[in-house]
Amino acid sequence: MSDRVTVLVGTTKGLFLLRADAARADWSVTGPLCGGWSINHAIGAEGQLWAAGGGAFHGAGVWRSDDDGATWTLSKLADGQIDNWARSDPEEARQFGMEPADPAPFSGQIDALWSLARQGGTLYTGAKPATLLASQNDGATWEKLESLNNHPSADTWQPGAAGLTLHTIVTAPEAPEKLWLGISAAGVFASEDGGGTWERRNRLSNAQSCADHAHPAAPRDGDTGHCVHNIQRAGADLLYQQNHHGVYRSQDGGRSWEDITEGLPSTFGFPIAVHPDKPDTIWTFPLNGDMEGRFPPEASAAVWRSRTGGESWEACREGLPQGSCFFTVLRQAMAVDAMPAPGVYFGTNSGSVFASFDEGDSWFEIAEHLPTVLCVETMTAPGGGA
Repeated sequence: MSDRVTVLVGTTKGLFLLRADAARADWSVTGPLCGGWSINHAIGAEGQLWAAGGGAFHGAGVWRSDDDGATWTLSKLADGQIDNWARSDPEEARQFGMEPADPAPFSGQIDALWSLARQGGTLYTGAKPATLLASQNDGATWEKLESLNNHPSADTWQPGAAGLTLHTIVTAPEAPEKLWLGISAAGVFASEDGGGTWERRNRLSNAQSCADHAHPAAPRDGDTGHCVHNIQRAGADLLYQQNHHGVYRSQDGGRSWEDITEGLPSTFGFPIAVHPDKPDTIWTFPLNGDMEGRFPPEASAAVWRSRTGGESWEACREGLPQGSCFFTVLRQAMAVDAMPAPGVYFGTNSGSVFASFDEGDSWFEIAEHLPTVLCVETMTAPGGGA
């Protein structure tokens, strides 16, 4: 057993790395990393790691490690309150080990970073308010893809509860010209020319699902609700999304979506995950509703699994708390590893990370007492120990 699994856990107080060998029995925890920043998303490959986040205090930026997380450098994209303070009182700032710096390149344009993806030699990050940026040098410098913000519909985009956030970037490694974005609350956007142009893709194929929904985030006018929460790709043109109001499947790259919510205990949730080798096997974590507390229905935790592409669903509860459970699982906080028997992971806002190594039949807590978990991603690489 030579493979090593790393679970990247972004939290409100930095990035944590959970590591185990191929047996995935004993897990080590390293962190907090990235200066204690709020980390909304993190990805990694071949010893390189990136973590994106920030907020009003720190500003926005991408942290990069070229040595598997041992050391980190920050590419600052937008200033925060701390930068303004350091410039206004440089002597006091130096007492705290800070050297006032020139303004970051996108100061005043973005507030925080919410998503990351790598496609070939290009690294992408999504910001709040909805902006897509790209780097051709592993995150050292960045440029804005103006084509998205110049989309004809841009003046109609409405913010979700967390603001107008570009929180999901989906790539196609075999077709690097293809990208999909999830923006709350503007919906799904797709590009087939590497981000040069964008098409809005929210059409609902089974439009009868629009009927009799009073909720403001519900489908209407032939579209899915525009407050998409997460998108995952299962190969070719097969996509799944967890929306603010329902779960949807597209078999044509997002040009049309089918409502596959029937069988789930609610229409509301944040993450969705797909099996790397079985495109009809998916997992999601329904919550009781956006105005009812955003915790598991009946305060009983369950990951809901479909092995039929959403045609039917079953609750997976073994090992999860079945009473007085009030945690939330956020939009980027569920992921699947690339081991021969893939592990499924999710993190909670109460600081736990759960894992299943039998496709959801049973669950184990592999970390606890972390800060609020904002994202969970995985990386599998050759290596000896954890």
